[in-house]
Amino acid sequence: MKRFPSRFRRLDGALADLAVEEPMLLTELDGFLTGLLISPEAIAPSEWMTVIWGSESDGTPPFEDPLDVQWFADAVAARRDEIARDLARGKLQPICDVDERDGEVLWEYWIDGLTDAVALRPEAWNALADDPAKAAPWAQLATLIAVAGNASDLDSVEINALQDRAPAELTGAVQRLYAAQGSVAGPSSPDASTATAPKVGRNDPCPCGSGKKQKRCCG
Repeated sequence: MKRFPSRFRRLDGALADLAVEEPMLLTELDGFLTGLLISPEAIAPSEWMTVIWGSESDGTPPFEDPLDVQWFADAVAARRDEIARDLARGKLQPICDVDERDGEVLWEYWIDGLTDAVALRPEAWNALADDPAKAAPWAQLATLIAVAGNASDLDSVEINALQDRAPAELTGAVQRLYAAQGSVAGPSSPDASTATAPKVGRNDPCPCGSGKKQKRCCG
């Protein structure tokens, strides 16, 4: 996280400290917010903030201090608005972790976040396959989602070939889908209310030394 601005590092730390079973990584949040912005249906912040704070919560934000609740909501909204501006300029810049050993872009985490957004309105997303202007970019994203989730029909050779072009492919597909349907997302200011539970160490580097998060490696 050293290469990112301090505001991103602070948000990443806040996500890791959330008292939920599987807190989002910053890169997952980035993919999730991007998915909301290109979603075929607008989704209210009161619904999607629950995904970030923990869907098993009782509706209470997982912060003791109301100021922390507002800071977190504002930080999420600020990143969401920044992504929206990048999309509008045709210059999406996904936040992705990088394997420090070989410089490999760990795009799968970002796609995991996008997958969480798709899961909020799966039927609407799948309907994109019937729209000539949106079918191709959606097919690309669906392929990346399947590969990241180990649910792809591609063979190992095809998957290895996809790994190299995946970062550029996900950026291009999202940008084309945005251009085809425009932003339909709702208000950019999340409600400061929702979540709780215990945290596990899925944000920690895998002990095997791969440089990947434990969830994506041996976890």
